[in-house]
Amino acid sequence: MTTSAQEQKDYVVTIKTPFGNMIAILYDETPRHKANFIKLAQEKFYDSLLFHRVIQGFMIQGGDPASKGAKPGEMLGQGGPGYTIEAEINPKFFHVKGALSAARLGDMQNPAKASSGSQFYVVQGTKVNEDQLTIDGPKFNQAMQQFLQNPANKSYYDTLMTFVQNQDKKGYEEYLMKALRPLAEAETGITTDKEADPEKVKAYTTIGGTPHLDGEYTVFGRVIKGLEVIDKITAQPKDKSDRPFVDIPMTVTVEEVPKATIESLYKYKYPSP
Repeated sequence: MTTSAQEQKDYVVTIKTPFGNMIAILYDETPRHKANFIKLAQEKFYDSLLFHRVIQGFMIQGGDPASKGAKPGEMLGQGGPGYTIEAEINPKFFHVKGALSAARLGDMQNPAKASSGSQFYVVQGTKVNEDQLTIDGPKFNQAMQQFLQNPANKSYYDTLMTFVQNQDKKGYEEYLMKALRPLAEAETGITTDKEADPEKVKAYTTIGGTPHLDGEYTVFGRVIKGLEVIDKITAQPKDKSDRPFVDIPMTVTVEEVPKATIESLYKYKYPSP
């Protein structure tokens, strides 16, 4: 017997902080990460751990067990529960503001991109210009380099340098993209367009995020209420290691709630089966 959509349940995650609560859901499509996070929360593993790394315009990170009771200025970020989780990187989940993602060691030590067993980060990010998402960077650079190195195009180069001298970043970017890009493509034959998911483009340009992390880390959930808490936390004074001077502890709880209630309370829409 199948369960109707109205009767189906899901776990709601509540991350409590001194600056308010963040409410999140976890994705079924990342089952290992979802099960692990729920297990740790139910065991109260996260309670009293710190958001030990906060970077404005980027993210907040926590979940290091060594942060519990850590002394001021103590270096944090290397701890975990003693295991990692196999990567579950899914292109349908991306680093929009509020994305709940797994921290991990870098590629040199961790080429399989396995996730930390407990450390996670919540994305703040910034709003992104559409060109950053729809232009192939290496091809664009190649086309512009060839175009501007042509002596016949020196006047275009000189105009660009005028924008630089006047510290007119907006004018520089508009001239580069709107005036020179089509000329460079026509002259070099290099197409600089890149296929981009319209949903991602809309999210990154209106809500913001960190698109350069896509495909590199497992996104396994999303904050559906309390985005302003991320902003408050990233605004806190911190040391050179990005650890806030005043500790920001968390308490994480999970509760099983009907999906219909989640959709009604938090205006979150589950994808169709």
